[in-house]
Amino acid sequence: MPEQPEINSDQQYPSPTFDEFTAPTYDEWRATAEASLKGAPFDKKLTTRTYEGITLQPLYFQENVAGLTHPMTNPGHAPYVRGTSATGYLTSAWDIAQEIPYGLPVRFNEALKHDLAHGQTVAMLIVDESTRAGIDPDHAEQGKVGTDGVSIATLEDLRVALDGIDLANTPVIFEVGTNPLSLAAFFIALAQEQNIDLAKVHGAIATDPMGELVRYATLPKSLASAYDEMATLTQWASDHMPRMETIAVHTYHYHNSGCNAIQEIAFALTTGVEYLTEMKARGLDVNLVAPRMRFMFTVGANFFMEIAKLRTVRMLWTQIVKAFGGDETAQKINLHARTATINKTMIDPYVNMLRTTTEALAGAIAGVDSMAVGAFDEVIHSPDEFSRRIARNQQLILQQECNLTNLIDPAGGSWYVESLTEQLGQAAWSMFQELESHGGMSGSLKAEIPQSQIHTLLQTRTNNLAKRKDVLVGTNMYVNRGENPLVPDEIDYRQLHTDRAQFILERRDESQNCVKNLQSGSSIHDLVNAAKEGATLEQMGQATSAGNNDHPIIVPLRATRLSEPFEQLRHHANSFEAQHGHAPQIFLATMGIVAQHKARADFSTGFFEVGGFELLRHEGQGYATPDEAVQAALESGAGALVICATDAMYQDIVSPLTKQIKEAKPDMVVVLAGYPKEQIDAYRSAGVDAFIHVRADCYAENMMLQEKLGVWS
Repeated sequence: MPEQPEINSDQQYPSPTFDEFTAPTYDEWRATAEASLKGAPFDKKLTTRTYEGITLQPLYFQENVAGLTHPMTNPGHAPYVRGTSATGYLTSAWDIAQEIPYGLPVRFNEALKHDLAHGQTVAMLIVDESTRAGIDPDHAEQGKVGTDGVSIATLEDLRVALDGIDLANTPVIFEVGTNPLSLAAFFIALAQEQNIDLAKVHGAIATDPMGELVRYATLPKSLASAYDEMATLTQWASDHMPRMETIAVHTYHYHNSGCNAIQEIAFALTTGVEYLTEMKARGLDVNLVAPRMRFMFTVGANFFMEIAKLRTVRMLWTQIVKAFGGDETAQKINLHARTATINKTMIDPYVNMLRTTTEALAGAIAGVDSMAVGAFDEVIHSPDEFSRRIARNQQLILQQECNLTNLIDPAGGSWYVESLTEQLGQAAWSMFQELESHGGMSGSLKAEIPQSQIHTLLQTRTNNLAKRKDVLVGTNMYVNRGENPLVPDEIDYRQLHTDRAQFILERRDESQNCVKNLQSGSSIHDLVNAAKEGATLEQMGQATSAGNNDHPIIVPLRATRLSEPFEQLRHHANSFEAQHGHAPQIFLATMGIVAQHKARADFSTGFFEVGGFELLRHEGQGYATPDEAVQAALESGAGALVICATDAMYQDIVSPLTKQIKEAKPDMVVVLAGYPKEQIDAYRSAGVDAFIHVRADCYAENMMLQEKLGVWS
């Protein structure tokens, strides 16, 4: 080992400088970038147009944030774009509020206790559709009991669901649909049974009538009645449960129906303003109401856009509450995030873990107060312990291993994020004002403004996926044909409905007397007593409702998943394989040497595997003549053939190859890989049925081929 030189600790070294380097200007960088494009337009190649109509630049500079004031503010100070807490996550990380979508209270409770013991910090209780509408299971329609939430119809149900949960120290987010008073009465009665000081319970008993209207097209009561109940619970909570929020503003259905970030912000703000206005009309001060609102946003796939979106809504909500006369505390928004479902897939479902990880990271960087990460298999079946653990651990890793809780506002000062935040803010504020001019959120929904905007945008998203301008990994590109699909739910929801109906029917017969003294305007105290005596959810709702016949009805928004059309293709291909013993097959006529056909053969394989096809391919050198290719294609038994070679070779081989195939097997579909513009008509005349290339509609071509090969029969 060579001797190491002695180090003189007293030796002084000059400080390094970079004076000898000249900082390149933007113009110099752009000139270099344009030269590398070899004549291609800069704006077309290096800028990106988003679904928000914002053009993203390839680089951002300090000049992009010149004149902006919000980047210079501090965390914990208005307009709160950098967070509502001066210490960020340093003193307290965001709450892990995982959803547990099990229908039976006992099963929900088992999972909740397990998950709280393994890192979850909030009891997130979402009720099923019949409970949200205030209908007992025995009166509910089939399919609305126990799906997408817990069936809660009595105090006993809630007692089972929250058995063993320390309500004084465990936050509870209880989403109650349009029945806040009855379900709040169950919760209050349960807390009193356990001798818990109501001033100590914290979380939310949250009602969102506008969200219910958007989701289900109608409400079980008038909006005025829903707002009356919202005001009653909000005032009562202020007096008795000061740490409980009572109003929610969901964006889930907007986001998962296809809206963009600007629309999502504007719809949320307009809803929030309607709630503030209605509460003010009922005598509640903004400083009482605003702190009891929780905005529940969806976080989607566009990473930086989602960060900017959540920062923007904090800034704009501050401005709104201030205009209502709210103080600085009231101006702080309570922000919950939930990962999206619109981009989740049944195909290659483990990729969903990667999608939810980036979404959760965006929420954490943006500074949310609580977050729920959807299980990777939630669009296929009810999450099991494994998928719940993965979803929960995604948040725990972000908190415990990625050190995101060791700094405040990591996105702060980013020229890109700050510029994007400003652009979103300007556009969302303009849309908010437009919605207000149409009568707020209820007026805009009646005029079908949000529905129309989202429908138009969803069509664009769908078309871009079909043409693979947008990519869902494993679904419309990079397909794994050998995957083993996950099995859908084996839960017997019909039997679950029957069992729940019988349970409630028996208890209703025993509790007729306990609701006799209830009437419209009954106090929460009266409702709590009725709950303790065994009254059911529907009994309490019917006894206290009056003048609730003015049911609002709108055109609903349909939550969708962008992968559904491609999943249908794969479903039919799988059914074909089960029936015939093999997948629908396509023969690749690879012509010439490897260099002449490989690129297009690889492209064709990826293109048609999206439709579940098996590509029959001769590895190595291709066929030397059309005769060889035709013979091999006919012997393969495949119903379609794709010709793969260079454009120059096509002039000599396409016509003879196609004509021979059509003469021997007229129903064989012939596809040409590529799009030689000058020869398209001639090749069609020769018998070529379709052309595939980077601009082709991948979904439409796969659909066409499936139909012609009888895959859909």
